[in-house]
Amino acid sequence: MEKPFYLFLTLILLSSCSDKKPAAAPEANTSKDTIVLQVSNNKDQIEGTYETQREGNEPDDCKISLEINKTKEGYSYFLKTKTRQLKGIANFTTEESGEKYLVLESIKWDEYNGDISHEDEENDSIANAEKPELEIPVGISASYVKDTLTIQNYGNSMNSYTKLSECGRKYIQLIKK
Repeated sequence: MEKPFYLFLTLILLSSCSDKKPAAAPEANTSKDTIVLQVSNNKDQIEGTYETQREGNEPDDCKISLEINKTKEGYSYFLKTKTRQLKGIANFTTEESGEKYLVLESIKWDEYNGDISHEDEENDSIANAEKPELEIPVGISASYVKDTLTIQNYGNSMNSYTKLSECGRKYIQLIKK
């Protein structure tokens, strides 16, 4: 006698759950006077001229300008410092995390010593052997955030490098004009 009662109760519960009507979605209330603005792609915004700014009372010895132009193939750059002028291809990328980078191709770093954290270990047989000449990296990457390009110009005691030796700043910020 109990089984038919529980079966009947279960059927009532199931049928009452399936009779629910879907909730009506609120209608969008847009007037005819509403204007929809389209946000342009960040790649289009990167084009322009960027320059370093003077920091405090510091002399203007780190004056760098970078011009980014759109080409048929992508982007090109013209980098001007106090000692050199360079032209080349610029590649704009967006990481999965959303971080944006501009890579200035064909610029050889001024100095690269690689990982120097183990140089003091004289007992290491690998350290005593002749070390092969390290290949100096080519290409300078800059992070892009709100019309500012930031280049980490040199490393630390564990990874020694200098990308642009004519500027002594650790982080070179190039701000769009």
